[in-house]
Amino acid sequence: MIKVMIVDDQPLIRDGMGALLDRREEIEVVGTAKDGAEALEKAEVLLPDLILMDIRMPGVDGVEGTRRIRTYLPNIKVLMLTTFSDSAYILAALEEGASGYLLKDLPTDSIVQALLTVYHGGVVLPQDFTTQVLAEIRKTEQINQAQKPKVLAELTSRELEVLRLLGEGLNNKEIAETLCITEGTVKNHVSNLIQKLALRDRTQAAIFAVRYGITVFPQT
Repeated sequence: MIKVMIVDDQPLIRDGMGALLDRREEIEVVGTAKDGAEALEKAEVLLPDLILMDIRMPGVDGVEGTRRIRTYLPNIKVLMLTTFSDSAYILAALEEGASGYLLKDLPTDSIVQALLTVYHGGVVLPQDFTTQVLAEIRKTEQINQAQKPKVLAELTSRELEVLRLLGEGLNNKEIAETLCITEGTVKNHVSNLIQKLALRDRTQAAIFAVRYGITVFPQT
């Protein structure tokens, strides 16, 4: 069972979502908080496996809240709750260590599946929304092929395949099934490419893959 904390400044959302998720046998909602500061205080006591955190909140928002959680409680994973107007915040949250994001209005089944994905080591990057976020990144940073880091040349073809699939949000098991290799081999490839690219973790690798066009989502 996954121990989850819900963080949102609106009581109706955090209590309503908490009640819905707590009915699921895979989930135990161990607490709620109104912002990132309270989330850290409660997480230090409750030690959830995963925090479902709104990205925009008064006081300490989701980006700063994620930074604090990942700094002081690095074993706790964070999944962001967003709306379509939040694309400017999403990259920042991911770079602070969030394991992905999902839209607030998703059905409960989809939220549970996202929680399971993150709990088991995956990254949740919804394709339609990620296309929008990628467009924002390229608009503000003007990334092009010539700007791709030269260190990419150090990756093997298989490591590049694994990196592309990380950008699609796949976990090790899914990558192994896609490439017809073992999970242990995938784990080794992920460790190697993270080391070669000087990244912090697999979420950073997923951001890297999307940002530099290794993972390319279809245009919508």
